[in-house]
Amino acid sequence: MGLLQKAVETYDCHQSYVGRYIEDHAVLAPIAHIVTHASLEITLDAQGTFITAQRVDKSEPKNLIPATESSAGRSGTTICAHPLCDQLGYLAPVVPEKYKDYLEKLTKWSQSSYSHPMLVPILTYVRSGTILSDLERFGLIKLQKNGFPEDEKLLVRWRVLGLGKEDACWKDQSLFRAFIDYYRFLNEGGDQDLCMITGQRARSADQHPKGIIAFNGNAKLISSNDKVNFTYRGRFDKDWQAASVSYEASQKAHSALRWLAAEQGKQVVFGGRTFLCWNPQGRKVCQPTGPFMQAPQPTARMTQYGEALKKTLEGYQTELPGGAGVVIAAFDAATSGRLSLTYYHELLGSDFLQRLYQWDLHCCWPKMDWKAKKYGIQSPALWQIVQNAFGTEQTEKNMAKMVADDKVMRQQIQRLVSCRIDRAAFPVDLMRALVRNASAPLAHESNVRESILFTACAAIRKYRYDRFKEEWNMTLEPEKQDRSYQYGRLLAVMEKVERDTFDENTQREPNAIRQQSVFCQRPMYAAANIQKQLERAYFPRLKPGSRIFYKNLMGEILEKINSFPQSQWNQPLSETYLMGYYLQRMDLYTGKKMDMEEENHE
Repeated sequence: MGLLQKAVETYDCHQSYVGRYIEDHAVLAPIAHIVTHASLEITLDAQGTFITAQRVDKSEPKNLIPATESSAGRSGTTICAHPLCDQLGYLAPVVPEKYKDYLEKLTKWSQSSYSHPMLVPILTYVRSGTILSDLERFGLIKLQKNGFPEDEKLLVRWRVLGLGKEDACWKDQSLFRAFIDYYRFLNEGGDQDLCMITGQRARSADQHPKGIIAFNGNAKLISSNDKVNFTYRGRFDKDWQAASVSYEASQKAHSALRWLAAEQGKQVVFGGRTFLCWNPQGRKVCQPTGPFMQAPQPTARMTQYGEALKKTLEGYQTELPGGAGVVIAAFDAATSGRLSLTYYHELLGSDFLQRLYQWDLHCCWPKMDWKAKKYGIQSPALWQIVQNAFGTEQTEKNMAKMVADDKVMRQQIQRLVSCRIDRAAFPVDLMRALVRNASAPLAHESNVRESILFTACAAIRKYRYDRFKEEWNMTLEPEKQDRSYQYGRLLAVMEKVERDTFDENTQREPNAIRQQSVFCQRPMYAAANIQKQLERAYFPRLKPGSRIFYKNLMGEILEKINSFPQSQWNQPLSETYLMGYYLQRMDLYTGKKMDMEEENHE
């Protein structure tokens, strides 16, 4: 019950938002109300006379309408009217059962001691039975030969003029309170059970709301309708024996979760799975699926990157004190009717921020801007890691990119969220998938290839830290005692030698790139083949200074490789060869050593 308890706590801490429309924000529904889109708006005067009608723009915020427990959960075949705003099928006398049910409910409310001035004009107008002809006269609906509207599911909201400051029924706070009090009155005197959320005795909910996640609109988090065959999975005779949740606690919890999901929007949905992260008291919290630095400034040095991360951490700490709690929950629907909680974690704000900080501190790498010949240290986004590891290349708007299947995306994002928040080790299969893609450059366009390589190096750095507590520098280390790292350097130099002989418009790939997949499996064999090609066709085309520089550099690297046992020279390379390759290539494009060598031979 931890999730629902935190949701109720969130609702209670945001009472000032309940029922209020704030620009660019979702509305938090009061108890006994649902949030839905209206299609039509009808304006009446205080006597219930029709004035005008109009279509509601789809871009408008959703509306709050009163709803009973049964009407909020009605299905397509169930007849159960909402007490005030409803579909044309209930407001027009074309379906007698629906029309009668609506009139009975609105009449009882208007005649109770919890009535509201808006109710009588609306009731008077609906009783007149002219709603369809009025809407047809304004060109808002079309009637069939039998008098039925073409779409009887269009929902109508009401506006009543001349009764007070607020004439819109979906914004009137006094109307909200009137129905809440009336619905409480209707349910007084019933059986009470212990609420597992609040710990108090209250009327249990018979049905629980749906529509927590807009993407899974009909899916319910709490449901108990398996009354045939395996009744409640063979454990209970009655549904309430599993867990009893009071009506008001259920309303608060579901409203709060729906509001949080709407507020956090589409940026927390990955492959159909929704990841919510919040502080119940409403303090600002960054998302575990997003970047720790919201607007990262690329920095060329690790010290600068670390300082920027530290400042970001300190900024969040001022808004989220260490003792404040953070809740992280992931929701997904396996079927159209069942919403599951796939991940849940509660932790202190100080621990939460520290874990995000530590992830970005170790899962990062220099990202090269090849046109500007500059680079900056960044941490790849979680979705970028998944796309580059398990996606397939697709072209959209003349731009190639990696796209992962929804099922893969939602599962792998949750794994990475768990790694980030629970401090688990970086998944080895995910790291190897990135290395495998980065080692097959010919399978990808150049922009995709660079994205995969950057992401793979960041993942390798994080993996090596998690598994072996190794701190890998993000600047070139010529003396690094790692065979694979040195071979990666050699590959970068051989690639650069050939590229230096290319014309500006040359599109073909160097031999080093074309043989990279062989190189990482049989490095000495592939290196010898590439070097023969360089000696025969490319070194002669270089300037003397460049030729000397590259040959000296390759000799230094081969000397490092030869210091390892000969039995290891042609063994497959480990993932660290990509780091050596990346850093050596970056150094060649941004360093000054070759330029100085060229000047000495002019």
